[in-house]
Amino acid sequence: MASTPIIEDTFASSEDAHGVKPLSLMEIINMSFGFMGIQIGFELQNGNMSRIFQGFGVKEDDLAFLWLAAPMTGLLVQPVVGYFSDRTWLPSLGRRRPYFLLGAILATISLLIMPNSPSLWVAAGMFWVMDSSFNITMEPFRAVVGDKLPMSQRTLGFSVQTIFIGLGALIASQLPSFFDSLHISNVPVGSQTIPDTVKYSFYVGAIGFLAFVLYTVITTKEDPPSNLDEIRNEKQGIFDGIIESFRGIADMPKEMTQLAACQFFSWLALFHMWIYMTPAVTQYLYGSSDPKSALYNEGANMVTSVGGWRTAVSVIVAFILPFAASKIGRKRVHAICLILGGLALVSTKYLPDPSWLGISAIGLGCAWASILTMPYAMLTNILPAQRMGYFVGVFNFFIVLPQIVAGSLSKYYLQLLGGDSMTAITMGGISFLLAGFLALRVKGEA
Repeated sequence: MASTPIIEDTFASSEDAHGVKPLSLMEIINMSFGFMGIQIGFELQNGNMSRIFQGFGVKEDDLAFLWLAAPMTGLLVQPVVGYFSDRTWLPSLGRRRPYFLLGAILATISLLIMPNSPSLWVAAGMFWVMDSSFNITMEPFRAVVGDKLPMSQRTLGFSVQTIFIGLGALIASQLPSFFDSLHISNVPVGSQTIPDTVKYSFYVGAIGFLAFVLYTVITTKEDPPSNLDEIRNEKQGIFDGIIESFRGIADMPKEMTQLAACQFFSWLALFHMWIYMTPAVTQYLYGSSDPKSALYNEGANMVTSVGGWRTAVSVIVAFILPFAASKIGRKRVHAICLILGGLALVSTKYLPDPSWLGISAIGLGCAWASILTMPYAMLTNILPAQRMGYFVGVFNFFIVLPQIVAGSLSKYYLQLLGGDSMTAITMGGISFLLAGFLALRVKGEA
C-alpha cells in the first residue's frame, strides 16, 4: 500500500473536507498539555498499586483480581463519558473541557486519599474512584484531537499527546526514587503499610494532575458542534448512554473492528506487565518476595525507574512516528513497535542482572509510544465527526476487555501452566507479538 503523506503541509492554512482548519503547533501543545497530568496519575497507579496491595498482605496470585478495578471502571466510564461529551455544550467551557475539569478535581482528591488508606478494602475502593476519575478526564482528551484537528494533523496531534504522556510518566516514575534520595523512608515503618516515599509521590502527583489539566482548560477553546440545535433538543438519560455505548460494538466500521483485535492483544500484554513486573523483578533479579524487605523495595523502585526509562524512550519515538508513518504507513510502523515490545518482555526472564532492564525499556518504549498514537490516528480518520467521542469510547472496550480477561483468569491459567509472575511477563510478550501480526492485517487507509 502506498504511504500516506501524514505530515505533509501540516501547518497549512487551508481547511480539510470537513471544514476543520489546521492549528498551530502551540495550539496543539496547549490542547495536549493536560495529558501530562493524567499520565502522572496513571503512572503512579501502574507503578505502585501492586506494591501497595502487597504491603497489605495480598498474595502474588491474587493481585490480578484487585487490579480488575482499572478495566471495570474504564469499561463503564469511558464509553459513557464519550457518549455524553458528544452531547454536551456549555457556553463557558465547551464540549470536552467540562469533563477535563470534573475528572481532574476528582482525581486530585483520590490521589491525596489513596496513600493514607487504613486497610486493604479502603485502598481497593479508592483504586476504583481514582481510576474512574482518570478515565473521566482521559477519554475527552482523545476525542478533542478529532474535534479540532483536520485529518492531515491527527497523527501529529496524537504524537504530541504521546510526548506529554511520556513526560508525565517520566516525572511520576522517578518520584519514589527522588524522595528516597532525600533520605525519606523507602520501607514501611512501624505499623505503616505504605512507605513515605510512595505517599509523598502521590501528593506531588495530585498537585501536578490538577495544574496541568487546568492549563489546557484555560488555554484551549472549543467551537460549537455543527449539530448544536440537535444536542439542545435531545433528552438522554444515563441508562440510555450506557445501552447505546454497548450497542456501538455492533456498529463499528470494518477497519475499526480490525484495529480492535490488535488493540485487545496489545493491552493484554500491557496489563500483564503492570501487574506482574514488580513481583517478577523483585523475585528473579533481587531475590526477595517480602514487601517489607530492603531488597524488595529496592527492586520495586527499579521497576518504577524502568517505567521512567520506558516513557523517556516513548517521548523520543513519538517525535519519529509521524515521519516514519509517512514513509512506510501507520500499520507497518505500529507492527514493528509492537514486535519490539514483545521481544523486550519475552527476554526479561533471561536477563543476567537488573541493569539489563534498561535495554528492555527501549523495546517497551517503542511499543508504548505506538499504542498511544497509531491506533487513534488510524481510528479518527474513519469516524464520523459528530460521533467521535462515542466511538473513541467504544474503542476503549478493547483496552479494558483484555484487562478483565487477565484480571479474572490469569491466576488460573498461570496455575495451569505451573508458572509464576515471570511466566505472566513472558505471556505478555507473546501477546505483543500477536498484536504486531494483527496490525499488519488492518485493511483500508492505514
